[in-house]
Amino acid sequence: MSEPTQKHSITTPRDIAEAARPAATPPAVRRLERDNLDELITLAEAEHGPITPEEIHERRDLLRRTRDEQRASDTSS
Repeated sequence: MSEPTQKHSITTPRDIAEAARPAATPPAVRRLERDNLDELITLAEAEHGPITPEEIHERRDLLRRTRDEQRASDTSS
C-alpha cells in the first residue's frame, strides 16, 4: 500500500527539521498507514454497514491466494 519513496530537499529552521525527523521513521510511517486504513474502514462502514468477521476472512483468503499466484508467476518467469 505504500507509495514509492521520494527524496525531498527543503530549507527549514533547524529546530523544526529536528522535530520532524522522528515522523519519518518506519514505525511512524506504519502508524500513518494504519491511520489512513482505519479512516477508509470507518468511511466504508458508515456507507455500507459494519464489516462482518466472515467478510474479513473472505478478503484475507482472497489476498493470500492472489499473493501466492503472483509469487508463483514471478518464480516461473
